[in-house]
Amino acid sequence: MAIHKEGYPFIAIFVGVNLLAFLLASWLGWLLLPITIWCIAFFRDPERKVPDGPGLIICPADGKLLPITEAVPPAELGMGDAPRPRLSIFMNVFNVHVNRNPVSGSVVALAYRAGKFFNASFDKASIHNERMSIRLRPEGENGDARDLAVVQIAGLVARRIICDLRQGEGVRRGVRFGIIRFGSRVDVFLPPGTEILVQAGITTRAGETVLARFV
Repeated sequence: MAIHKEGYPFIAIFVGVNLLAFLLASWLGWLLLPITIWCIAFFRDPERKVPDGPGLIICPADGKLLPITEAVPPAELGMGDAPRPRLSIFMNVFNVHVNRNPVSGSVVALAYRAGKFFNASFDKASIHNERMSIRLRPEGENGDARDLAVVQIAGLVARRIICDLRQGEGVRRGVRFGIIRFGSRVDVFLPPGTEILVQAGITTRAGETVLARFV
């Protein structure tokens, strides 16, 4: 099982504490073992088969798709104040937390904003929680009509958002770009006129589930 690089320090701590617990008392070691196994599993980073096809927008996160709404993208991305379709994926502490690019293209803007730590399943988390906002321009587009936003949002337990992207760089659909520790949410703001291909309540897989497509 592949492990994301962000996980190694945590796994080392959990394993070290668990070994010490076994030395002190076997029952304590066995008691802590499920927690250590969970820590290893949390940072798993499986390979994914990215769908091939023109105009597809792929899910950036594993989890549960929350109700689809109309909302204004984060102001710091400069995408205007007109509401657009927002697809939100809630990741619990048992989901894979590695995030992947929804489209091929370029990074137009990045903006970090500190905030609160409400439960990521709550709608107010998109507005008030700590977040990292990413504006992407699909490959082959000269204007901003089809720009979309991906927002990594910290949750009740999450305390660290990792984003490896840089402004101006090119990205490929399905490639890893970050991770959020531990339990969180990712919002995708679609451009107007995009055909949404999913319904609320489904379980998504980063890099594999097709959320929408350009028409």
